[in-house]
Amino acid sequence: MRLNQVTVGSTNLERSETFYRTLGLDLIVKDEHYLRFECPDGESTFSVDLVDEVPDAEQVTLYFESDRIDDDYERLRGAGIEFEHPPTDMAWLWREARLRDPDGHRLCIFHAEENRKNPPWRLPPA
Repeated sequence: MRLNQVTVGSTNLERSETFYRTLGLDLIVKDEHYLRFECPDGESTFSVDLVDEVPDAEQVTLYFESDRIDDDYERLRGAGIEFEHPPTDMAWLWREARLRDPDGHRLCIFHAEENRKNPPWRLPPA
């Protein structure tokens, strides 16, 4: 089994398209109710569906891995994107920057290398 994509809701597709293209995703499908993006590295896709409202209590965080997190942070800030916190080395051995998309969805741009899937505390195979 593989994760194909994640879809979030947006009340304004034009605003979301601008945001996610600025983030660096490639738009591959667009109609009046839906956007689908391809990540520039790997096989992952991400989509945005037009909704009337995004629930305030939605508790999803989208993680986008970058080998150049500090450069991406500076580029995105230069494009007017605000961050909740800058790239920071975390206790779980990831370097992360946190932000929100225009609809309030939480995003984390991170760099983890081997620690993404194989941290020192990973459980042994069953």
